[in-house]
Amino acid sequence: MEKKLGARAWFTLILVGLFGQFAWTIENMYFNVFLYNTISTDPGYIAAMVGWSAAAATVTTLLMGALSDRLGRRKIFIALGYILWGFSTAAFGYITPENAARLFPGANAAAAAAAMVVVLDCVMTFFGSTANDAAFNAYVTDITTPENRGRAESVLAILPLISMLIIFGLFDGLTQQGRWRAFFSIFGASVTAVGLIACFLVREPPALRPREGEGVRELLYGLRPSVIRENGELYLSFAAFCLFSVAVQVFFPYLIIYIQNYLGITDYALILGVVLLTASVVSVVSGRFIDRVGKLRFAVPAAFIMLIGLTGMFFVRSGGGVIAAGIVMMSGYMMLSAALSANIRDWTPEGKVGHFQGIRMIFAVLLPMVIGPWIGAAVIRGGDSTYFELGQVKTVPTPGIFLAAGAVLLLTAIPVFFLRRREKR
Repeated sequence: MEKKLGARAWFTLILVGLFGQFAWTIENMYFNVFLYNTISTDPGYIAAMVGWSAAAATVTTLLMGALSDRLGRRKIFIALGYILWGFSTAAFGYITPENAARLFPGANAAAAAAAMVVVLDCVMTFFGSTANDAAFNAYVTDITTPENRGRAESVLAILPLISMLIIFGLFDGLTQQGRWRAFFSIFGASVTAVGLIACFLVREPPALRPREGEGVRELLYGLRPSVIRENGELYLSFAAFCLFSVAVQVFFPYLIIYIQNYLGITDYALILGVVLLTASVVSVVSGRFIDRVGKLRFAVPAAFIMLIGLTGMFFVRSGGGVIAAGIVMMSGYMMLSAALSANIRDWTPEGKVGHFQGIRMIFAVLLPMVIGPWIGAAVIRGGDSTYFELGQVKTVPTPGIFLAAGAVLLLTAIPVFFLRRREKR
C-alpha cells in the first residue's frame, strides 16, 4: 500500500524546493545573460562559469552530504545554507566592469569582472549545494518511498518550470531595463527568508541517526570499484541521467540569448511562460503514470518526445513555432527528468543517502555542466553567427545547439537498455 506524504511534508517540499529553484534558475539562466549583456559576449566565459560552478557543486555535495549523514542532521544544512545562499545571490548586483576596474586598476575591466562573476558563482554554489543538492535532496529521499517517489518527483520536476515562469513573467522586465541589482536583491532576500522559515518548518526524518564515519575513506566510498559492482543499477541510472543532462546543457545556458539575438524575439517572457506552464501541467499529470507504468518504461517515450521537440527547435523561426516546439521539448524534458530521478532514488542504498548525493552530482551536474556548455560553445563558434555593436563583434548562438543536444540525448538509450534488461531479470 502506498504511503502518503502528509500536508506538512508536501508544503515543505514545495516551499523549500521552489525557492531553491528560484536561485538555481537565476544561476543557470540569468547569470549567463548578465555576463553576456553587461560584461562580455565571449561564450567561453559562460562555459567556464558553468564548468567551475559545477565542480564546486560536486565537491560541496560530496563533502556536505557525507557530513549530514554522519551527523544525522538535515535541517541545519538546509536552513543555514538557504540563508547564506540568499546573501551570495544578492551580491551579484554589485559586480560591474566599473567596480572591477576600481578593485583591479591594472587589469582588463571586462576580464576582471568576468573572473569576479565566476568566483562569486562558486561561492554561491557552495551554499546552494550544501542546502539543496546535499541536504534537501537527501531529505526528499528520506521521507519518500518507492511507491510515492514518481508522484513526488513529478511535482519537484515542475518547480524549475514554475520558477522560470514566475521570474520571466514578473521580474524579467528588471533585467531588460538593466536593473540587475534590484533583480538579484529581490531573490536573494526571498531565499534567505525561506532559510529562516525552514528553521521552524523542516522536521528531521525520524529514521535518521548519527553514524560513525571513516574520514577520507568514507568520502571515497561511492567511487570504490566494489561499491560500483554491488550497485550496478544505481550507477547505470547515474549514467542515463548524466547523458540526459549533458544534452540539456548543450543548449540550455544559451537558450535566452538564442531567442533574443538569433531569432530576434524580444518578448520571450510571454513565449517561455506559455511553454513552461503547459509543460508543468504535463509533468504533474505524468507523475501518477510514472508510478503505475514503471520509471524505465516511462523514460523511453519521454526521451522520444524531448527529441522531437529539440528537432523542432532547430527548424522554427517564429514565436508561434518556438511555443509549439518548446512545449514538446520541455514536456519531454520534465517527464524524463522525473522518471530518471525517481529511479535513482529507488536504487540509493539506505544509510548512505546523503553521501550518494555527492556521487549523483558527479553524474548529474559536474560532467554535464563541464561537457555540455563546451559542446554548445563549439557549435556556436562553428556556426559563425555574429553582429556588430559599438564597434565590437558579438557571437550569437545558432540552431545547431539543438541538433547537437538531440545527438547526445540518443546516447541515453544505452544505459536505459541495460537497466531494462536487468529489471526484467
